[in-house]
This record gives sequence, C-alpha cells and structure tokens, in this order.
Amino acid sequence: MPGPHFSIVIPVFNEEENLEELHTRLTEVLEEIGETYELVFVDDGSRDRTAAMLRAMHEEDPRVTLLRFSRNFGHHIAITAGLDAARGEYIVMMDGDLQDRPEAIPDLYAKIQEGFDLVYGVRAQKKHSLFKRVTSWMFVRLMRTVATEDNEITTSIFRIMNREVAEAVRECRERARFVVGLFSWVGFRQTSIVVQHGARHAGETKYSLSTMFRLAFDGIASFSRMPLQIASWVGFAVSLFAFGWGGWLVAKKGIAMFPGMEHLDQAVTGWTSTMVVLLFLGGVQLLCLGVLGSYVGRIYGETQGRPLYIVAERLGGQRDD
Repeated sequence: MPGPHFSIVIPVFNEEENLEELHTRLTEVLEEIGETYELVFVDDGSRDRTAAMLRAMHEEDPRVTLLRFSRNFGHHIAITAGLDAARGEYIVMMDGDLQDRPEAIPDLYAKIQEGFDLVYGVRAQKKHSLFKRVTSWMFVRLMRTVATEDNEITTSIFRIMNREVAEAVRECRERARFVVGLFSWVGFRQTSIVVQHGARHAGETKYSLSTMFRLAFDGIASFSRMPLQIASWVGFAVSLFAFGWGGWLVAKKGIAMFPGMEHLDQAVTGWTSTMVVLLFLGGVQLLCLGVLGSYVGRIYGETQGRPLYIVAERLGGQRDD
C-alpha cells in the first residue's frame, strides 16, 4: 500500500490538555489541503492521560498513529522515532503544545513545492519569556560560531521535508542527538519562511534550565571539537604563564647576587598565595579532564550499541521496512 502524502510527526510529553485542540486544528488544515495524511504521535513516557487520549483518538481516527515509549528517552529521540515511523511523501515536524501553529503548514507546503527539499519555520514575534528568548539567541550564536561545518542552526523543529531528507537523517544514529543540527548537516536545498509563533495552549514548558544546558552541550559536542581545542589552549596558556613566572624567579635570584640587589632575594612567605596558585592549576586540570571525559563518555555510549529508544506500544502506521 502506498503511504500517505503527509506525515505529521509530533513528539508529546504530558500534553493531555493540548491533544484535542491540536487534533482538531490539524484535521481542519490538512483536510482543506485535500491530500492524504497521517498523524504520528510519539509519547515520550508521559505520566498523565496522554497515551489514553491518543488511543481513543486512534479508535475514532485511524489516521492517528501512536508510538508509546517504555520510558522518557528525550525530545530529540522522540522526533527520531517519529521520522522512523513516518510513511508520507512529505514529513512535517512540529511540537504538540500549539506554539507551532497547524495553520502554517500550507505555507510550508507551498514553499517546498517551489523545488526545495526542506523548509523550516522562523518564528516571528516569539511568545517565549524574555529569559527563554535571550538564552535561545545566545545558543544559536554560539552554535554558529563553534560548529565545524557551515550549517544553518535553528532552535525550532517546525519544518517540512521530502522523503529523501528524512531518510538521510534516519541514517544518522548517534545517541547524543541534536536533530536540528542533523538536518543542517545532511545538506540538500533548504530555505526558511517566517511563521507566526503561537502561544502555548495549555500546560507548562518541558524544557527546564538543566535540560536546555544539556541540549546545548549535545549540540556543541556533536558538531564541534572546539571544547577540546579550548582545553588545549587553556593548558598551553597556563603552562606558558608557569614557565614565565619560574623564569622570572630564577632571573631574580641571579640578579640578587650582585651588590646592592640583595633585596630581590627576599622570599615571599605566604600560604594564601601558594594555595591560590595550586587551586587555580588544579581547577584548570579538572576542567580539561571534564571536557575530555565528556567526549570519551560519548564514545563509550556509542560502543554499547543499545537502541535509541524502546517502543512499548504501537497503534497504526506500520512501515513496510
């Protein structure tokens, strides 16, 4: 059986308050376009009624596909699972809190029909908090600075792509995933359009500050070796300072041997200054070891060969492969 024209991939985590509104608006938009479609919901270990509501939706609407994880594996892993399950000729990725407005899908579709392989939405007049907007801007700037490849990095997952792009991203199976970076890395003809940013319909954001920092480091470590280079530069700078200081002490000792220069041979006795230097050098060493250990830990995780995710329940939408 041929697949649908559209696959809408939606990762969800504790979104029971948003599902009915999301399903209603998606259905209205997609039926107006007039092409076949499927809605691929990936439940990332929700602890509320999300899974139960999606089961009921599947019973009423067979176009709804549910993949329920055995536990929480993370937002970008859930996106990956949705791409793995998607059967459509065109795949749309969006969040389930209605900040990505379904009404923008026709605009994305119209743009990709101009010959592009991927079109992503750039949010206009973001309705995040000031802190979220500032940290998002800082993260994008940092990623564009440290990324090894010349990639266009964005923070929004809202985008449409053809199957060729989706299959290319599916081939990338690293565990520490930064999905929007992978879409940039695979290449193809990409462009953007401005979309209106919707307000969260209900509930609270699932991205805590610690989650944002972890995602930021995943993105940096996945697409740049600059942290390792910085560690080397810091080590070199500290070593150069230590050699320079040591050379100055030796030179001062030699100068003090000349008549009238004996005052330079006064040893500085101070426990505080000694401890400050030791703690500084120890801190630099631990920092460099921590950066190195993060990369080694990623290597260890990849060699374990565990699956990216485990699906505990699946309803609908079976792929032939």
